[in-house]
Amino acid sequence: MRQPTIRDVAERAGVSKSLVSLVLRGSGQVRPEKRDAVLRAAQELGYRPNAAARSLSEQRALPPALDVDRAGGTLMVGVLLNDLRNPWFVDLLEGLNSLLHANGLHMLLADARLNRRTGQDPADPLLDLRVDGLVVVGTLPDPAALGAVAERIPVVLAGSREPAPPGVDVVAGDDERGARLVAEHLIGLGHRRIAHIAGYGVVGELRRGSFEAAMRRHGLAEQAVVEPSDMTEEGGYRTTVRLLSGPERPTAVFAVNDMAAIGVLSAAEEMGLRVPRDLSVVGYDNTSIARLRHVWLTTVDNSSHEVGRRAARCLLERFVGPGGAGRVQLATPTLEIRGTTVPAP
Repeated sequence: MRQPTIRDVAERAGVSKSLVSLVLRGSGQVRPEKRDAVLRAAQELGYRPNAAARSLSEQRALPPALDVDRAGGTLMVGVLLNDLRNPWFVDLLEGLNSLLHANGLHMLLADARLNRRTGQDPADPLLDLRVDGLVVVGTLPDPAALGAVAERIPVVLAGSREPAPPGVDVVAGDDERGARLVAEHLIGLGHRRIAHIAGYGVVGELRRGSFEAAMRRHGLAEQAVVEPSDMTEEGGYRTTVRLLSGPERPTAVFAVNDMAAIGVLSAAEEMGLRVPRDLSVVGYDNTSIARLRHVWLTTVDNSSHEVGRRAARCLLERFVGPGGAGRVQLATPTLEIRGTTVPAP
């Protein structure tokens, strides 16, 4: 379904395009009944003023293989990011933008968390700019709400495993495989009392479920400890303090992401434990923090750059051939073994 234009609003209201423009600019020269007719027509059609088009001074052509109908001004891709604080998204955005930019598309970024705090629908600011496609990065509280958006423009979910509305592509890492790599690594090092600091959403559930299944396969189900957390550094710290204060502290901790793993390292140091001699620690995502020399965290590389590129490719393909069922693409993770895991003491 194409987006309504100013011409559509003018035809619905029975006025000229120039008068519609005056109304949308807030001109006081329009009679009240005409203004009401234009605003009513715009609301009924779901028309949003194209603020982006007014600010653009050039149009760049796509390569012939990905040529898109310029009647809709397909130059702007909205990116709705769930949490700007998570460094994993930086690599994903790099991969996403590299392919978009190579094909003459501009990227507009919005913070979903901030929009929710201000009472807005997270996607509203991007839709107000009349973006031609939308990439939603990370876990959102209600991805089903994107169904209405997907009826008008292409939508891709990146880095999330939430159930997607019809026609929405999902690109993410293989969380079950990644968590299994961690469990097998720690068990192979002789660890038996292994704790998992779990996350939320489908991603958190997949990583937790895969960890527990691996422990069961090795007959270690009773020695597996799972503690829920909020996937933040502070959450990882608080959860680790509880774990290490118990009667049988674990010899290894698998955190749901690198941010929580940093909290694990802080708590261990504060409680007088040395990593990895006294406690092995594994994160997830292979963010820039994990690669810092003084951290050098063993973690799962979730192919974030590749996830971003695949998300861009899905969007470009839907520009060329809209419609059809949504697809799920999973990038293959790898385990990066660094300095925070050693054989069990």
